[in-house]
Amino acid sequence: MINPNKVFNIDDYKEIVLRRLPYIIIPFVVIFVGAVLYAFLAPKTYEAKTLILVTPQRVPTDFVKPTVTSRVTERLASIEQEIKSRTSLEQIIRDNNLYPKQTKAMPMEDVVGMMRNDINVQIQRTPESRDAGGYFTIAYSSSDPRTAATITNRLADLFIEGNLRIREQQAKGTTEFLKDELDSAKAKLEEQEKLLTDFKRKHTGELPEQRDTNLQMLTQLQQIYQRTGENLRSAQDRKLIIQKQLTDLEFPVTSVQAERGQQSTGRLPSSSSNAEHGGIQEPQLYELKNQLADLRTKYTEKHPDIVRIKKRIREMESNQDLDFRNNPRYRELNSQMQAVNVEITRLQAEEAKLKGEIDKYSGRIERTATREQDMSSLTREYHSTKETYESLLKKSQEAEQAENLERRQKGEQFRVIDAAAVPVSPAKPNRERIMLMGLMLGLGSGLGLAFVREQMDRSFHDPEDVEVTFGIKILASIPRIVEKTDKAA
Repeated sequence: MINPNKVFNIDDYKEIVLRRLPYIIIPFVVIFVGAVLYAFLAPKTYEAKTLILVTPQRVPTDFVKPTVTSRVTERLASIEQEIKSRTSLEQIIRDNNLYPKQTKAMPMEDVVGMMRNDINVQIQRTPESRDAGGYFTIAYSSSDPRTAATITNRLADLFIEGNLRIREQQAKGTTEFLKDELDSAKAKLEEQEKLLTDFKRKHTGELPEQRDTNLQMLTQLQQIYQRTGENLRSAQDRKLIIQKQLTDLEFPVTSVQAERGQQSTGRLPSSSSNAEHGGIQEPQLYELKNQLADLRTKYTEKHPDIVRIKKRIREMESNQDLDFRNNPRYRELNSQMQAVNVEITRLQAEEAKLKGEIDKYSGRIERTATREQDMSSLTREYHSTKETYESLLKKSQEAEQAENLERRQKGEQFRVIDAAAVPVSPAKPNRERIMLMGLMLGLGSGLGLAFVREQMDRSFHDPEDVEVTFGIKILASIPRIVEKTDKAA
């Protein structure tokens, strides 16, 4: 084009079209005819499609809480990867004799790739849910319409089976995990129960809950110990009284009375040898027995002083011819003395036993604080483990219910709404679309080629082109004369 600044009108465009008509018609015809030939001669591909609805759990979640928390999109992606794997697709190809020519001429990996491209899974999102939920479609393309429908339904079955298997596996895995954790918690709880039981058995009587009982027992024992001491002192006093009575019975005449007797008789100790000997020994024997009674209140029978005095008494008594032992009063007092001695022995043993019991309960009360700390630590750990065990037990029971729910197919499921039917018309090629695209492409190519050719043209088509090229002013121009043919001719 010589004059790029030229302003064109409708007549100019008509002139350009008429002038470049071959450049427009030839590309248009070639491209459009090629598109028509491709639309009618290209291999036909039929696509079958099925619609699958994602149905929610049939049992309300308030009754059975599901353990499968993964989203539908995640499970669909996992199932799709599993179905599109080489193992799965190769089995489908062999079972249905798909791609027979390609299987003979190409490696199986390439054939599987072709089938993978022919499968189309589209997840539809519902407006009221963030998750996929709702429904999704599965489509398969094949040159045979019946094969397309059969494979599509087979893929739908695989998706449904895969969803049930994945949900059941997840529920079973959750149940097994919680069962293992429950067994571990139960073993730990039993171990802590044994430790707590052994601790209570080992420190029976020193436990915090027995503090009040120990205090009551200690108070009662102290009271009994005090009464026993009083009874012991009373028995010892009775013993002294009986010993005094026995001494008085054995020696009714004291030394003072002997002196008075001597003075009243006016006799000097010139009487018979026996009387004189007896008058001298009786006060001594009386005095020795008083000493013996006094020593018995302080010492045992094995004390050297008591043994020595008892020996001297026996020697003096052997020289006397006294018949007081046959006195009934003496025998009665002697029996009372024996009874008192038995009572004193019993009270002393009881007092010693009570003293030991008091020391035992006092020690228990003193050790209660230490046992309380140890008991608190064991009890706190035991209760913590018990709470964990009860929580795991509840979760395990819920997981078992959820597993049974999935096993009975009462959980979230995929349900076929529209099964794949045998397609009537091919999905590819789309003749109308291809011819329309060929028409538009041919027209655009022709116009584009005409525009390029017009831009490359350097010839003069009007006076303005001459003025621009030579820089001269055109005074007049002769228009094109077109002769009209005679209609009659």
